[in-house]
Amino acid sequence: MGDINTLYGAKSSALMDKFSRIKLLACDVDGVFSDGRIYMGNDGEELKAFHTKDGFGIKALLKIGVHVAVITGRESTIVRKRMSSLGVEHIIQGCEQKNDALLALQKQLKIGKEATASIGDDMPDVGMFSLSHVAIATCDAHPFVKKQALYTTTINGGFGAVREVCDLILHAKGQLNKVSGTSV
Repeated sequence: MGDINTLYGAKSSALMDKFSRIKLLACDVDGVFSDGRIYMGNDGEELKAFHTKDGFGIKALLKIGVHVAVITGRESTIVRKRMSSLGVEHIIQGCEQKNDALLALQKQLKIGKEATASIGDDMPDVGMFSLSHVAIATCDAHPFVKKQALYTTTINGGFGAVREVCDLILHAKGQLNKVSGTSV
């Protein structure tokens, strides 16, 4: 089995086969959708930056029937608003045991490990990896997390890492660049 050329370099056909089976993508938020920094104002307001490239990727996955979930340890109105605006239905916040949340979601959706991918950047995300056929670390993830991952993105969290994963899933499913007209 040879390599397949993708927008992110050559990937093994075995990896792309795994991406082709994905029906559920579970994502951490801080350090994955954002760069991991949390901006706090004097009045306690919290700000995060989200990349529109990630937003397009999520909407494209949803359009082809891939479920997307965010599972995060923090509670944030900003996260709920952003993910809701993208059409993400599975928004799990304030979750210390991400593996328990992912397992419950897999049971609810009747999607097993073989059809699940997860992406994270730090220690709390590793629990999701054991329930995922494709465990993904962001390029700037903690070194231990990278060692646990099957795939490490070429792009840092908050700067298009989620889009990279979405593009690889879309490519593997023969749907890359077939979804258009999606506002992010």
